[in-house]
Amino acid sequence: MNAPAAHTETAPHQTLTLFDAVTMIVGLIVGAGIFGTPALVAGAVQSESMLVAVWIAGGVFSIIGALCYAELATAFPSAGGEYHFIQKAFGRQVAFLYGWSRMTVVVAGSIAVFAYLFGDYMSRVINLGAYSPAIWAALIVVALTMVNYIGIREGKATQNLFTVLEVGGLVLIVVAGFFFAPAPVVAPVAAAAAEAAGPWYMGAGLGTAMLFVLFTYGGWNDAAYISAEVRNPDRNMSRALLFSIALVALLYVLVNMAYLKGLGYDAMARSGAVAADLLKNTWGSAGEKVISIMIAIAALTSVNGSMIVGARSNYALGRDWHQLRFLGQWHAKSGSPRNALLVQGVIAIALVALGSAQNAGFKALVEYSLPVFWGFFMMVGISLFVLRHRDPNARRPFRVPGYPVIPAIFVLMCAYLLYSSLMYHRANALVGLGVLAVGAVVMLFAHKRS
Repeated sequence: MNAPAAHTETAPHQTLTLFDAVTMIVGLIVGAGIFGTPALVAGAVQSESMLVAVWIAGGVFSIIGALCYAELATAFPSAGGEYHFIQKAFGRQVAFLYGWSRMTVVVAGSIAVFAYLFGDYMSRVINLGAYSPAIWAALIVVALTMVNYIGIREGKATQNLFTVLEVGGLVLIVVAGFFFAPAPVVAPVAAAAAEAAGPWYMGAGLGTAMLFVLFTYGGWNDAAYISAEVRNPDRNMSRALLFSIALVALLYVLVNMAYLKGLGYDAMARSGAVAADLLKNTWGSAGEKVISIMIAIAALTSVNGSMIVGARSNYALGRDWHQLRFLGQWHAKSGSPRNALLVQGVIAIALVALGSAQNAGFKALVEYSLPVFWGFFMMVGISLFVLRHRDPNARRPFRVPGYPVIPAIFVLMCAYLLYSSLMYHRANALVGLGVLAVGAVVMLFAHKRS
C-alpha cells in the first residue's frame, strides 16, 4: 500500500464566510445549465405542466441530497470532500478511482461544458471564425486558471462578483418574460407538422428530462470541498447548502415559467438559445446581445467555481498517492493547490477540443460525464449508511432528518439516473467510462510500483 506523501506546504484554513459559501454554491449551480437545458427539458417532456413539475422535482431532490451531504461534510470536513467520504467508507482504491474520475471526467468535463457555453454566447457578440466557441472556451479556461493560480482571495472575489451578475441575469429574464415580452406567435399547423420530427430530444421522455434538470442543479455537492475552509462549519455548511438550493430552485422555476410565457411552449422546446430568443423577441438585437453577455458571465461563474473545488479534489488525490504527489502540494502564499489547478486546466482544454472535433459541443460534453458522475454520486449516498454503521459514535453536528428513508431516496434516484444516462446516451457515455477504466490501470500500476 502506498503511504501518503509527506508535505511541507500549509493546509487549508477557514477563510470563507457564510456569504462566501452561499455565493460559491449558487455560482457552482447556476451557469451553463439554466441557459442551455430548458429547451431540451421542454422537448423531452412535451407538456407545460410536466415541465414545471420536473424543475420543482429537481429542487426537491437536490435538497434531499444536500441534507445527506450536510451530515457528511460537518462530520468529516476535508478539502477532499466526496473523495474523503468515499475513502473512509470504501477504502483507498475506490477513492482513487473517484479522484481520477473527478480529475479527468466529472469536474474537467463540467469546466469544458461551461466554457463551451461561454464560447457559444460570446460568439454572438464577437465571432472568431469557424471554431469561435472552442477558441473562446479555451481562452477562458486559461484566464480563470491563472486567476485561481494567483490565490484563493482572487478566486473568491471573482466568484462573488460573477454570482451577483448572473443572478441579476436570471432576474432580467423573469422580468422580460412576465412583463415585457409580446404575446408568443402560434405557428401554423402546416409549419408545425413540417417540423414534427424536430431536434433529437423531442419526446425523449422523463429520464432524459431529469438528467438535464439535475445537471442544471448540479454543483451544490461540490460544497463538500470547501468544508475545511468555511468558518464555523458545524453551523454554516448546512445553512449554506439549504439557502443556496432554495434560492436556485425558486429562480429556476420562475425562469422556466418566463420562457413559457414569453415564447410559448413550441418555440421554447425548439430553441437553440432560449434565453437569447426571449430577449430578442422582447428588446430586439440589443436584448439578444445583452443576455448573451449575461449568460457568458453566468458560464464564467460555473467555470470559476468548478476550478476552485475541482483542484481541491485533485490535491486530495495527490496528497494520498505517492505517484501523484505533485498534485498534493498546497501553496502557502496563494492558499491554493497550484499544480492541481494547472493539470485541471490542461485536461479541460483537451475536452473542449474533443467537443469541437465531434461538432456536438455542449450536448456531447454533458453526456461524457453523466454516467461516472451519477455512479459515484450514488456511492457517496451509500457511504452515509456505511459510516453511520461503522462509526456510530462519531461527532455529527448535523444529522439527516428522516434517516434512513431520506438517504435511501437519494441513493435510489441516483441509481435511476445512472441507468438513464447509460441507456439514453450510450456512445458518449462509454467514452467517460473508458477514461475511468484507464484510471483503474493507472491505480494497478501504482500498486505494482509500490
